[in-house]
Amino acid sequence: MNFGAEFHGQKVVVTGAAGIMGRALAQSFADAGAEVCSADLSTEGLSGFAVAADLTTDAGTETLLDAVAARWGAPDVVINNAAIYPSSFLLDMQVSDWDQIMALNLRAPFVLMRGFALQMIQQGKGGAFINISSGAARKMRRTAVTYCMSKTALDRMTKGFALELAEYGIRVNCLEPGFAAGSAVSELSQEHIDRVMAAIPLGAETRSEDIGQAALYLASSAAKNITGTSLAVDGGNSAGTMDVYQAKKSAL
Repeated sequence: MNFGAEFHGQKVVVTGAAGIMGRALAQSFADAGAEVCSADLSTEGLSGFAVAADLTTDAGTETLLDAVAARWGAPDVVINNAAIYPSSFLLDMQVSDWDQIMALNLRAPFVLMRGFALQMIQQGKGGAFINISSGAARKMRRTAVTYCMSKTALDRMTKGFALELAEYGIRVNCLEPGFAAGSAVSELSQEHIDRVMAAIPLGAETRSEDIGQAALYLASSAAKNITGTSLAVDGGNSAGTMDVYQAKKSAL
């Protein structure tokens, strides 16, 4: 998808920019001509305007908000991508683990959306927020219940901010990536990968460029009438299962 010069000079913030998806999102907007602020725990490996901030803390969110305000005044696009996906049964989980998941996956997006929205409003400009969610927002997963809950709440918070920021010309949406085998968090067996891939209607994993193009679309004027919604880029995986529970496995 060609967005022409639409993003030239626009100011874009991407959190969790050191991860696989974060890098892809930051690179997609940079390639489209935007100025990008890449934020993560460390600036190691990040180029350009990079901010080191622990977004689970008040000091970390304030550091990012202040750095952007000092450099730009206000951003045009904010992508809340930073999140963690620890695996644990609820009965094994420590309260401190719960707090950390909610702090990064839910509290940080709230604080940053509130803060950046105020910057946008004070500068008299509209803007767009894209919250990176997951199909986990709609379906529980054993050993990832807290993650699922955080994404469900993020989806509802997205709708809430969309309602309250609409009058200021600020749009808020969710983007839901699908399955990708190259996880930086956990190594997956080939058997698991094959089983998941077989259940995806379009039979393809979600590539970095798929997410980048979807984010560009949601931030662009082509989506100017879209707010408060979730866009799943998952090959149809969230639509249902491909399993057939009868002997005849194909219609033709």
